[in-house]
Amino acid sequence: MTFPLAILTVAGGRGSRAGDGLPKQYRLLAGRTVLARTLQTMHDAAPDALLATVIHPDDSALYEQSAAELLDSARAKLVPPVSGGDTRQQSARNGLEALARLSPRPEIVLIQDAARPFASAALVQRAIEAARAHSAAVPGAPLSDTVKEVDSYGKVVATPDRARLRGVQTPQAFRFDLILEAHRQAANAQRELTDDAMVAEAAGHSVYVFDGDAFNIKLTTAEDFVRAQSALLGDLSDIRTGQGYDVHAFGPGDHVWLGGVAIPHSHGLAGHSDADVLMHAITDAIFGALADGDIGAHFPPSDPQWKGAASSIFLDYAAKRVRERGGVIAHVDATVVCETPKVGPHRDRIRESLAKIMDLDIGRIAIKATTSERLGFTGRREGMAALAIATVRLPAA
Repeated sequence: MTFPLAILTVAGGRGSRAGDGLPKQYRLLAGRTVLARTLQTMHDAAPDALLATVIHPDDSALYEQSAAELLDSARAKLVPPVSGGDTRQQSARNGLEALARLSPRPEIVLIQDAARPFASAALVQRAIEAARAHSAAVPGAPLSDTVKEVDSYGKVVATPDRARLRGVQTPQAFRFDLILEAHRQAANAQRELTDDAMVAEAAGHSVYVFDGDAFNIKLTTAEDFVRAQSALLGDLSDIRTGQGYDVHAFGPGDHVWLGGVAIPHSHGLAGHSDADVLMHAITDAIFGALADGDIGAHFPPSDPQWKGAASSIFLDYAAKRVRERGGVIAHVDATVVCETPKVGPHRDRIRESLAKIMDLDIGRIAIKATTSERLGFTGRREGMAALAIATVRLPAA
């Protein structure tokens, strides 16, 4: 048996032209990191392929966060990430050498830029077929603008025939042994080349161009992110709102769980799980927006496996249900109702905890607290309540 196909995603760059902040492959794009979108897109297009990634040595934690965003089927195809080199060429070679150590090794490899999260399934299939037919092939898109060659002073010295020119994209597709040996030759010759196709050409191989995709853009500048975000959210025009409500009585204990944060208190909250009243309300609000039952339908209190369970399991599952349907959680607004403990001093820690669980920007999470003016069960300090509203964007039907 062999692994016929591996997809090597190069994600070791710093992406300085995209502006300040995280490397561009780890920035959020409509609620998910660019790298997670790229890996998931490649897996969806070629479900049997191994998914290898080259990362910067400092980015292990960021990579793990992105990997956690993938659906289970994609995560099952991941091989351990490889540290990149000083250049993209060195990074690609490091990834290929790691794949070569697999037993058995791949027959075909697609080399993909992490910052191209929009490769279509049709494009990926064309890449696979082109590698089988030609051994080395790249996607190329016709140029719509006239191209001028200029000298160092800006003077036009030639106008190439644009009908013969192509803007080259990724994934670039190769027979594995061919591109591995070509990279080794380039490294031995100390030649620095700008893409894997040039590496193959330098080794004497013919490289063919197959049809690219105009939507397969590479995210390079801050403006690219703005356009990509608008394109994604424009497709998510089914906007839904769900509400959630939960109550738990006080019981023995010395802390209560709120949004995944342990808050010291004279009592705990009683419940089958950890009784995180806030997380339960938010989870139900998300299920409500999806018209997907409630927390009890997915995690029945009659099931002993959920006794004492962390409520983060429930919220993480609800957030994944949104992603499985191609959607994003746009906003969460929740209110805790109690006389004690005081929620305000812990508000930002709670927001940070919820943001991590749902993989959201903290600016999309609002947490408020109020009392019931000593009225009702919360006013009598018998327990706590929480209300939540979740706004979800899904692809239009």
